[in-house]
Amino acid sequence: GENGVGGRAVRVGTRRSQLARIQTDSVVEMLRELYPNLRFEIVAMSTTGDKILDTALSKIGEKSLFTKELENALERNEVDLVVHSLKDLPTSLPPGFTIGAVCKRENPLDAVVFHPKNSGKTLSLLPEKSVIGTSSLRRAAQLKKKFPQLEFRDIRGNLNTRLKKLDEKEDFSAIILAAAGLKRMGWENRIGQLLSPEDCLYAVGQGALAVEVRAKDQEILNMVSALHDADTVLCCIAERAFMKRLEGGCSVPVAVNTMLKDGQLYLTGAVYSLDGSDSLKETMQTSVHYPEQNEDGPNDDVQHVGITAKNVAGQAQEAAEKLGVELASLLLSKGAKHILSVARQLNDA
Repeated sequence: GENGVGGRAVRVGTRRSQLARIQTDSVVEMLRELYPNLRFEIVAMSTTGDKILDTALSKIGEKSLFTKELENALERNEVDLVVHSLKDLPTSLPPGFTIGAVCKRENPLDAVVFHPKNSGKTLSLLPEKSVIGTSSLRRAAQLKKKFPQLEFRDIRGNLNTRLKKLDEKEDFSAIILAAAGLKRMGWENRIGQLLSPEDCLYAVGQGALAVEVRAKDQEILNMVSALHDADTVLCCIAERAFMKRLEGGCSVPVAVNTMLKDGQLYLTGAVYSLDGSDSLKETMQTSVHYPEQNEDGPNDDVQHVGITAKNVAGQAQEAAEKLGVELASLLLSKGAKHILSVARQLNDA
């Protein structure tokens, strides 16, 4: 259709938060440039994760906290695609859905935002017993170990809410957030310290945007697949495969760092006890140097940990997935299962 799919607008689902809107707008902008004669309409909705703000994310125990309502709308054909932060998407998607595009990744590192009175400091320079806000078990576990003199406390709410809590009260000396979100909001100037992978490995998929679609909707799938960034796809497949094999989620501290260089994909993965005292960390690599191929035919809808990337070499995707699985298996053989199940029990308690 000239003005949309089959003559109607393409409807794009998003969460209502300001960051979610900015992320969705950026994806729609790319689509408008690629398809100038299609019409795109944005449909915003609230999710469970947006409504339950008084409970730690890791305690709610619902994997699809920020995605369920959006997926319901996708299932009912009320929207044609949904934009998410990839790190919010579980490694197993509900049947009938797929990630049709993974956009070029923004900086995946974690960032420290300081209370104005601590401006110019770093975590190591904060006074003893300073309170750091983070809702992530992964960040807390790594930083407790590295900075035993600091205290870590839960902070919830969207980015705006968290920054307000930091600035207007004296409860927190600093908070930890994803650099990517701050950058997208135009608040890069608030980043007081970027945490290197040596300080803090990041979350699976952090910094990448994902476009979720109905797996059988070829028209939409073909349309969004132009947004795939091949390097990001391979890194994120490896990370998601690692997480899936470990059966990790929001309720356990699992962290990664990936790098693609000269056709080699390097994956570092780690698991932590809640207080960071117990941890396992390993790095593996594999070659993902395969020519682009257009494999039309029965294979063109193969999913790798929920991602359908038609325009990325299939062998490279397989190698990336295998890397994630093998790294997780290595950690499991060294006792990761015990660390994770204790973390899960403590967190549930």
